[in-house]
Amino acid sequence: MSFHDGYLSEIVGRTATTQGRPIGKIVDFLIEKPDDAFPRIDGFVVKTREGRRYIPMSEVLDLDKNGVVELARLPDLPAKPNEEALYLIADLFDKQIVDVDGRKVVRINDLEICNTGGTLRVVAADIGLSGLLRRLGANKAAPSLVGRIPPTLIAWNNVAPISDKNPAQVRLSISRNRLSGLHPSELADIIADLSAKDAARLFQSLDDETAADALEHLNADVQKSIIRDIGTERAADIIEEMDSDDAADLLGELDEEKQTELLAEMEPRIAGELRELVQYDENTAGGMMTTEFVWIYPHRTAAATIDKIREIAQDKAFIYYLYVADEHRKLLGVLSLRELLLAAPDAFIHTLMNADPVSVALNTSAQDVAATIARYDIFAVPVLDQQGKMLGIVTVDDAIDTILPEKLAGALPRFTQRSREKKAARTPAA
Repeated sequence: MSFHDGYLSEIVGRTATTQGRPIGKIVDFLIEKPDDAFPRIDGFVVKTREGRRYIPMSEVLDLDKNGVVELARLPDLPAKPNEEALYLIADLFDKQIVDVDGRKVVRINDLEICNTGGTLRVVAADIGLSGLLRRLGANKAAPSLVGRIPPTLIAWNNVAPISDKNPAQVRLSISRNRLSGLHPSELADIIADLSAKDAARLFQSLDDETAADALEHLNADVQKSIIRDIGTERAADIIEEMDSDDAADLLGELDEEKQTELLAEMEPRIAGELRELVQYDENTAGGMMTTEFVWIYPHRTAAATIDKIREIAQDKAFIYYLYVADEHRKLLGVLSLRELLLAAPDAFIHTLMNADPVSVALNTSAQDVAATIARYDIFAVPVLDQQGKMLGIVTVDDAIDTILPEKLAGALPRFTQRSREKKAARTPAA
């Protein structure tokens, strides 16, 4: 095969011949394993008088310099249905993709291909002006102009297609493996640049935890759009993985009917907790708090408490403070994890704790919560009801959210995150 490397735009539209006789035009290219790092082109689609016909690469004899594609025989196979293959022109040209290394949304203008041992492979996406000009035929009309514009290429193994006619095939493995490795705020920025339909498609390719991380960093309007488009069951699974305070804030933005639908799909215990949280004004401590904290009994020793924490809090992101409470969860004191680790193994918790902990009430305003955290230089403050029962904590990141612009606040690191063991109780006593 005389073709060594180049672009799809240089082949599409060429005349296909058999024994020197024209039989149609090349209109598309088919790959059967789109999840390969550099997928192999398995065949061409030829537009003939009888319709679109498929010819496997094994029957392509040559791509000569004059632009003719010589075939070994007349193509007589119908083009494969979309669910069996990926069509490079129809499914990818002009479609949005994620440049994983560049952490941005771009558009495919052309695809670079390379002949490796007689096999044509897709090696890069051209997202620049040169790719667009090439497709418009400017490389023939004004080759010197196109030659002065360097291509803007992204290696195919750094690309995650997300907009397509055939989502089951275009969702390459990179969508899960590479996108999941991005910081949630970077992933949220990418999602915010997409259309509602494309954002929903991207979410469908993410695992629940990654999707929950990204959703927490999006503004309310984008959150609602995604929840509407991905379906109630999947949306409920993702919301279950969110921090309880963020999940409650999201539910509070939805109409009552949608709230009911989502809560009905959740585990009863989590649904009950969120029903309670969503009742609080989001600008109060009750609306800001998360119920993911660890509380411990005062009569245990330091050694026994450490053992218990190892058992119940493996996946708790925020256990800097340990809250001491009685069997009714009435707050008695607080100590830091550092203080616990430095204590004598046989020391009792009630001798180690600060018996006069700072706290706020459910209806304390968001501004006052932030001021309390700043005044006492703490990372979290417990939220109590009128009887002194501890209901949750407000962490410093959520407090800062109330005094910073939404976009900046959304990019802050989160002290709390969803547990991988959601089936375990969220606020167990140690």
